[in-house]
Amino acid sequence: MENKLEILKVELNENQEPIVGGRELHEVLGVKTQYTKWFERMCEYGFLGLLVSQKCLTNNPKNPYTEVINHAIKLDMAKEIAMIQRNEKGKQVRQYFIQVERDFNSPDKIMARALKMADIKINQLSINMEKLQLENSQKEQVINELKPKADYTDKILQSKNLVTITAIAKDYGMGAKTMNKKLHELGVQYNLSGQWLLYAKYQDKGYTHSETIDLNHKDGSEFVKMNTKWTQKGRLFLYELLKDNGLLPMIERI
Repeated sequence: MENKLEILKVELNENQEPIVGGRELHEVLGVKTQYTKWFERMCEYGFLGLLVSQKCLTNNPKNPYTEVINHAIKLDMAKEIAMIQRNEKGKQVRQYFIQVERDFNSPDKIMARALKMADIKINQLSINMEKLQLENSQKEQVINELKPKADYTDKILQSKNLVTITAIAKDYGMGAKTMNKKLHELGVQYNLSGQWLLYAKYQDKGYTHSETIDLNHKDGSEFVKMNTKWTQKGRLFLYELLKDNGLLPMIERI
């Protein structure tokens, strides 16, 4: 019986409570009934255990391991199960568990478990701290990535002044000539006699404010030139249009 008791390894669950395997208890008690049927009968008495599965060796070289059902039983319940066997084996097993329990509750073991639990909590706190730092770093990166956009759009919305195409083009790192050509390609404006005019579908949107200026040629003859500036609403329209076409202002580029 002493050798048999060696297989009754008492371990600790995640709550640091002593547990023993149901199959090992079944074997040591010498129960003849099949394990699963025996455990069902124990459950009828009110003895419960946490269902677990474990790998066991087989004699089949093609399939050396097989999964079997087992149960993790708390020590108090295991003592009761041993007691209801009403035989010498049950008595010995119960005495064994009582001794294990005494050892488990000794000051040294209590202190050891307390230190272990403290280590577990410290490790968990460390993991949580690392996770929090990572989440904060990720949020900070997202904020920093979005901040230039907010700065640029805020700059547009806060300003009430008209702005030239030259100034808008500068925000994108290009000249007015290149920007005008790009807006033409995107179907926003067309060139007529050297002047850029909006297509009809954009003329009533409040995107631009234009005025005519009387000028003189070198020979003294007069001519009229259109001076068109963009409103902040128009500037925001261009920002969204250009962004949709893969072109961002310099402030938003990485």
